[in-house]
Amino acid sequence: MITGFHGTHVTIGVIFLIAIARKVWRGDFEVERQGFFTSRRGIMRSSKSPGLYWHFVDLVWVFIFAFFYLW
Repeated sequence: MITGFHGTHVTIGVIFLIAIARKVWRGDFEVERQGFFTSRRGIMRSSKSPGLYWHFVDLVWVFIFAFFYLW
């Protein structure tokens, strides 16, 4: 159950990363178009939150792995 729950969060993170990759491919950051979920402009505002989320999920997985699989 814990692995599945983590897998769901990883899937959400991958969706965020795909959305950011799509914006990079379209050139949205170069012309500073508005964000998808917010009206904020610029690269830092729209890419920082998914990055923080991704690293949070990664950090949680380290603790889950250590607690359940190495114990």
